[in-house]
Amino acid sequence: MAGTPAFAGSECPEATPATFRPGTFSIIFENDLFADRDENYTNGLQLGWVSGDLSAYRDDPRLPDWSRPLIEHLPFIHDCGLQRSVALALGQKIFTPRDISRRDLIRDDRPYAGWLYGSAAFHNKNIDRLDTVELQLGVVGPAALGEQAQNTVHRLRGIPTARGWSNQLHNEPGLMLIYEHKRRLLRGETGSGWGMDVIGHFGAALGNVHTYLSSGMEARVGWNIPADFGTSLIRPGGENSAPVDSNAPRYRARQRAGFHAFAAVMGRAVLRDIFLDGNTIGDSHSVDRRSVVGDLVTGFGLTWRGVKLTYARVFRTREFDGQEHGHRFGSLSLSFSL
Repeated sequence: MAGTPAFAGSECPEATPATFRPGTFSIIFENDLFADRDENYTNGLQLGWVSGDLSAYRDDPRLPDWSRPLIEHLPFIHDCGLQRSVALALGQKIFTPRDISRRDLIRDDRPYAGWLYGSAAFHNKNIDRLDTVELQLGVVGPAALGEQAQNTVHRLRGIPTARGWSNQLHNEPGLMLIYEHKRRLLRGETGSGWGMDVIGHFGAALGNVHTYLSSGMEARVGWNIPADFGTSLIRPGGENSAPVDSNAPRYRARQRAGFHAFAAVMGRAVLRDIFLDGNTIGDSHSVDRRSVVGDLVTGFGLTWRGVKLTYARVFRTREFDGQEHGHRFGSLSLSFSL
């Protein structure tokens, strides 16, 4: 297996004609019941869409004339050899303390909280690089419908409901600006479909919900590894599911299948986390947040006929003082590229 540094060479590749594609649709479901838990980050659900290359949209005769200037003035400049796309998402995340049977305020454990949000992101990418600028807008508190979502599911499954939601964080609008850079650091293949790659990333988030610096790396090995930027989790700047090459297995031959295993490490230097620090304005429950948090992610992925399915197991270090142990949860992601 021959490995080649993906960043070798600085000249822009020769441009190739863009092909109009409707994009990639995705759904991500995360829950700690995958790890037999019901605490901390307990549930997440996100629906997303990533457009095809916008240069193809710009040239497509089906577009209304008023939309073309908008595409031309997107924040990613016209770097040669790079594609541009838009990503939209709608999601919800739910956080609870460890003992959800108690009605009283549990002062030494994290607050109850929900986060309901929408996001818009712009991607600038080629086969080995992805730059993302994302804006998330949403609400924390009762308006995020965390209590209703969690307890409805618990009732349907016949398990005890969470009784302490009256102590959740207050309603507060949330705003985050996120930047993330991903780079395929190493890529190797045998010529028979077997291959591997290593993807690094770094980024930052600024806002009243999260403020942090982050970095990490993911390694994948398998057969017909998808030409994307790794495993998508529900996190700011985390949408990686859209193929970046018209020769990707999901485009090149619809009948081709693929599978791969992956492992990733991620770290964050946390300056603010509303789900631990409490509301920005006014009194609310809070705990003493830890400044550095790390994740270890392992799992596998399958691709077939334009569909990518991944399952990841996430092991997270302790996020606040007094937390008895780290947290574990599962993440199931399904995406479909047209």
